[in-house]
Amino acid sequence: MEYLFTSKRLGFRNWTENDLAAFAKLNADVEVMAHFPKTLTERESAELMERFQKHFKKNGYTYFATENRENGELIGFIGLAFQEYISEFTPAIDIGWRLKKDAWGKGYATEGARKCLEFAFNTLHLESIIATCTEKNSKSENVMKKIGMEKMGAFKHPKLREYPEHEKCICYAINNVVWQHCP
Repeated sequence: MEYLFTSKRLGFRNWTENDLAAFAKLNADVEVMAHFPKTLTERESAELMERFQKHFKKNGYTYFATENRENGELIGFIGLAFQEYISEFTPAIDIGWRLKKDAWGKGYATEGARKCLEFAFNTLHLESIIATCTEKNSKSENVMKKIGMEKMGAFKHPKLREYPEHEKCICYAINNVVWQHCP
């Protein structure tokens, strides 16, 4: 597979139609989607994948299809997306990740997020990146801390108003200057 860039164990690329079955399975997993309003149907996953593809075509980045380079297996996504919902932290470019359960606990999210920040700052020459998650998503918050991000505050996510159990979110951020000094 041809990748846009790689880390030690991961490959990052745009999405293809061949990814749909694995992506739909990931988005249908109740544990994977615990910090989101609901699981996604195969059709909803296809629509999301299409939005990722269009985002890449328009911006040169997206929430990238992320593979384990050892076996070529799609483990989920790690990447960047422009967010313009109304909050004190947006508009901004967000870094995010969603991995299947058997990829958890192996450091993939941290490794991949670091590589995506490197791509954001050194290749795309972006100035700053945010990351958000629900207040209860301690695993994602830990990744944000590990990649050198700083907590900016809490907010009620405007896209989650209909889901009060998910509406309270936190935002972390990092800028290019700080990134260049991260270990």
